[in-house]
Amino acid sequence: MNKNTSAVPENQFKRSMKTRHLIMLSLGGVIGTGLFFNTGYIIATAGAIGAIIAYLIGAIVVYLVMLCLGELAVAMPETGAFHTYASKFISPATGYTVAWLYWLTWTVALGSSFTAAGLCMQYWFPQVSVWVWCLVFCVVIFLLNIITAQFFAESEFWFSIIKVITIIVFIIAGSAAIFGFIPMKNNLPAPFLHNITEHGWFPNGIIPIVMTMVSVNFAFSGTELIGIAAGETHQPEKTIPLAIKTTILRLIIFFVGTIFVLAALLPMKQAGVIKSPFVEVFESIGIPYAADIMNFVILTAILSAANSGLYASGRMLWSLSNQGTLPKCFGKLNPKGIPTTAIAVSMIGGLLALFSSVIAPDTVFVGLTAISGFAVVAVWLSICASHYFFRKQLSTSEIRSLKYKAPLYPLVPILGFILCLIACIGLAFDPEQRIALYCGIPFVVVCYIAYHITRAYQQRVNR
Repeated sequence: MNKNTSAVPENQFKRSMKTRHLIMLSLGGVIGTGLFFNTGYIIATAGAIGAIIAYLIGAIVVYLVMLCLGELAVAMPETGAFHTYASKFISPATGYTVAWLYWLTWTVALGSSFTAAGLCMQYWFPQVSVWVWCLVFCVVIFLLNIITAQFFAESEFWFSIIKVITIIVFIIAGSAAIFGFIPMKNNLPAPFLHNITEHGWFPNGIIPIVMTMVSVNFAFSGTELIGIAAGETHQPEKTIPLAIKTTILRLIIFFVGTIFVLAALLPMKQAGVIKSPFVEVFESIGIPYAADIMNFVILTAILSAANSGLYASGRMLWSLSNQGTLPKCFGKLNPKGIPTTAIAVSMIGGLLALFSSVIAPDTVFVGLTAISGFAVVAVWLSICASHYFFRKQLSTSEIRSLKYKAPLYPLVPILGFILCLIACIGLAFDPEQRIALYCGIPFVVVCYIAYHITRAYQQRVNR
């Protein structure tokens, strides 16, 4: 499509996203509910050292997956790319299932994000129910997504800037408090590394590290938005590799640095999901209004992640419709190039938040993030497999002509696949997260059956 064209051809997106938008879109999807809320659950389950190790392994996994995705996305930049790659290089039924899994990832993540945002608001307004705030934020995020893709990208850019600055300030201020440069509240002594070493290296053994891997991967989910946005990105062959490189580097620094500070300042038995561990940490530091400021920034961060999530889930439904596996209404774009119907249907995750926040926001929250984490890890499995089969079918000259090549093939896709598989198996050992397998596996089976039914119906209609 000519980049100077002002009108949007039917069923085509504008390539309006620049490198800075893509980097911040990916960071925006990642730095959200998983980091600001799930870290408390991970520290409480795996211990301080276990949590740090789990996040280091998670960083390696996401880097391997992104290397695979980078090669695929540069070779074939398409909106809603994952299921297209899976359809071409694994099977059409797998591609269909991957699309629905990724849609499930983000619609369920919307539910957990809105619930977390409601919990943030209860910090200031304890008398107002969580579901009221969920409803308000559903409307706000929906409006941000249906104006224009450029407006969405710009709003997400500034959302993410706030989050990145906050994480940097948190790591610096937290490190200063650990070693006594900033006083603790009530004249408590500086903790140094006491909270990290108090319960030993692995207080609950090695198994909890494997158990929490899906939660860690849920926290890292969002990096793959680079592949989703490839079809709306200017010069993808230059933009995507740069976005992958800078995003992964920043994530390792942000996540590992943040977990270290949290683990040092937050006793293991105090960690949980009712309140963000970030707020708990700043409540213990003697800086006036620090906890209020952090709570506001976390609220912004969570809404930013929800903003990215609705974008991703809407584009995935559009992509399914564009390939003929969903009704055409999901594939229609408004004059501004926005798939309004697909976005509206994807807001079902927001309604799920209303339900979960009324029933039991603390226990249901962990279940929601586990289901979302399972779905995204399943998608990552498909990305690794797609890359393996994609490269395998290329001739030597075709491999040389690739504009971006993942290194160490076939080690990268195979290792990425194995680590993702281990993370899924780890869910079976955690009673709180096991629901992800009970929901996720039947969902996959239903998707495969639905594909074959719809395919048979289409063939009958086309005769």
